[in-house]
Amino acid sequence: MNEDNITPVYLFLGFLEGGKTTFIQQTLGDKRFNNGDKTLLLVCEEGVEEYDESTFDKYHVVMKVLEDKEEMTPENLQRLFDESGADRVMIEYNGMWTVPELFAALPDDWGVYQIMFFADASTFINYNNNMRSLVVDKLNNCELVVFNRFDRNKQDKMEFHKIVRGISRRTDIAYEYTDGKAEYDDIEDPLPFDISADTIVVEDRDYALWYRDINEEPAKYDGKKVKFRVMAAGNPKFPKGVIGLGRQIMTCCVEDIQFCWLVALCDMELGLATGPKWVNVTVDIKYKWHKLYKGKGPVLNVTELEMTTPPEKPVATFY
Repeated sequence: MNEDNITPVYLFLGFLEGGKTTFIQQTLGDKRFNNGDKTLLLVCEEGVEEYDESTFDKYHVVMKVLEDKEEMTPENLQRLFDESGADRVMIEYNGMWTVPELFAALPDDWGVYQIMFFADASTFINYNNNMRSLVVDKLNNCELVVFNRFDRNKQDKMEFHKIVRGISRRTDIAYEYTDGKAEYDDIEDPLPFDISADTIVVEDRDYALWYRDINEEPAKYDGKKVKFRVMAAGNPKFPKGVIGLGRQIMTCCVEDIQFCWLVALCDMELGLATGPKWVNVTVDIKYKWHKLYKGKGPVLNVTELEMTTPPEKPVATFY
């Protein structure tokens, strides 16, 4: 365990035959990673590719296979860690299990240091079309997506790029080509609104993109003025003079629609006790601590507000 008493966890996501096992095996043999620390390798999905366990002694690896989701509990994971005498944990996660389920199962003093997603480019589009919610689940938190077996003569990088960027702007994308070469995605994604304008105008169709951007990089909006159409909502638990401004967003399917809002300071009487109201609003943003965030976040100070009607598409999307 490191000096701040947090057990580092390295998480590898993806579906069967995506390349997780091969990458983990290579990482364990890499001198930059294999520095003498002992590793507990938790394998939650066994595919065609198998680990070369004959190398584990020199790599200082203890492998445990978890075949049942019921084994994913903080108590059981801590027991396996203690018995292994390991310093860190690597998890090859089951593609059919969700990431929130894993996070809920991690012991309190385990910290996720890195999340990577591996996909077979020849099957990824089908997974996205047929199991979109599971693809979104994996891409939501990962730092790097690796598309293996990518045929540059038959496949379009833009199609893969759009799927990833529709979920996360932070995730790096890499392509491992069928000819053995590899490269990172360098396609630029300009925001559909002018972040340098005196007043940033967010069109109805762009709310989901703006909401994600301000949550991923809140500090860059500190001191900015923004104008948009949103819903104003109240809550009896909110402090006086505080409302929520936001919209319903659909990430992948109807089942995952949720109201995505930000803390706003407003002393106007809006009649929110009878339900949320659609408003055109201009706000000044400060990136600061607020108790509803339980930390720092974008706090919107309402400077202009007028009641309005819902947009043509009330539920915002990333497409």
